[in-house]
Amino acid sequence: MRPTIFVMDLEGCLIPEIWLHIADKTGIADLRKTTRDVADYRELMNGRLAVLDRHKIKLSDIQAMLADLGILEGARDFVEWVREKTEFIILSDTYVEFAKPLMKGLGNPTLFCHRLTTNAAGQIDGYALRSEDSKADIVRALKGNGFRIMAAGDSFNDSNMLIQADNARWFRAPASIVEKFPQFPALTEYQDLKNAISQFLL
Repeated sequence: MRPTIFVMDLEGCLIPEIWLHIADKTGIADLRKTTRDVADYRELMNGRLAVLDRHKIKLSDIQAMLADLGILEGARDFVEWVREKTEFIILSDTYVEFAKPLMKGLGNPTLFCHRLTTNAAGQIDGYALRSEDSKADIVRALKGNGFRIMAAGDSFNDSNMLIQADNARWFRAPASIVEKFPQFPALTEYQDLKNAISQFLL
């Protein structure tokens, strides 16, 4: 049997949504849009950068805001359980400058995400994506190297990753997204996802 890897989204699945937290901290409603709301990632991110520039918010300001973000209840135990059963990779469209400090709370699992660029004043002036459809690209590459892949996510930007996987689940996805991709069972509890993973690994 081919070796297995479980891949999962980060925000909304293991940690709270980063940009919702930033919106709450700054009081800027325009930052509340996430990949659950906007399917075009570049449109979403370019809009965010325009807001940050308009309000002169620096990367260091955001990193300070994220210091108390934490992880979702039960996420650490879930990650540890998965890593005992199979290989585990977090595939995220966030940025290492935001997410790396949060990995300690999850037991430092492997994280694949993007990078930000900043100007001399410390303001975010751009971003470097791994690829245009990085989550799906990684799943395709892993399958091409002989792995069976199970995936879980909660947003529009996870849909291609789920399509490419051998087995997939929505996890805590809004009904509007689940309805667009009804071929993937929708779960909300870590125990139910553990059960699905256990079946996949048989």
